[in-house]
Amino acid sequence: MNHYRAIWISDVHLGTSGCQAKYLLDFLKHNEADKFYLVGDIIDGWQLKKRWYWPQAHNDVIQKLLRKARKGSEVVFIPGNHDEMARQFFGMSLGDIRIEEEVIHVTANGKRLWITHGDLFDSVMQYAKWLAYVGDTLYTFILWVNGWFNKVRARMGLHYWSLSQYLKHSVKNAVNFIADFEQIMAREARIRGCDGVVCGHIHKAEIRMIDDILYCNDGDWVESLSALVEDMNGELKIVHWPKILDDKPKAIPTRIETQLKESMETV
Repeated sequence: MNHYRAIWISDVHLGTSGCQAKYLLDFLKHNEADKFYLVGDIIDGWQLKKRWYWPQAHNDVIQKLLRKARKGSEVVFIPGNHDEMARQFFGMSLGDIRIEEEVIHVTANGKRLWITHGDLFDSVMQYAKWLAYVGDTLYTFILWVNGWFNKVRARMGLHYWSLSQYLKHSVKNAVNFIADFEQIMAREARIRGCDGVVCGHIHKAEIRMIDDILYCNDGDWVESLSALVEDMNGELKIVHWPKILDDKPKAIPTRIETQLKESMETV
């Protein structure tokens, strides 16, 4: 069992077939932290409104996070664009999980990190949201193809590999968008007087300096299968989890599916 000072997770997209919930469950089983930051798009409200998809593994992820909060870890949820319905609850708590618009995390070595999902600084989301919905539909199709592709790889004894991530990083316009997004997030962190930023949104795990600002993206649990962690000395690193150490995770009985479905119907 690894124990960290903080763990950042985002872009899980529970409620979609592309979500790799079993990998995330295995990661949560083998990794503990004093603080967990859920940096948006944990639940995919966009897709759940189109079609209800909520297998047991997705229940188990929610239950696992609630259990970590009950056992003493501080868990903070910062909603993104896909779970924007939770933004009406800023300052409130779900169980023992606090819901915030954005927070500042101070590392063990004194660095101030601004934590936000990142969609509010995405020009497509702000000025052409219809285009984001179209892109989401195409992305969902690519993930469907990716799912079948990885089933074949699994039968061959190979680890998870993201076809969608490969395509995204090979397309020039996508690469340019990612670079622009990173520069914007670094600028906004500097404006806020922070030493760095931790975000999600673009599904690309990264730690790098942009001028004098530390830019961190914790990746996702659809393509990257990654999290950002801080050790007890304040050092940050990306942890990738492309294989399941425990092949037989136990199902956790819960009523969360019914409660979530009812809440979605009222939104």
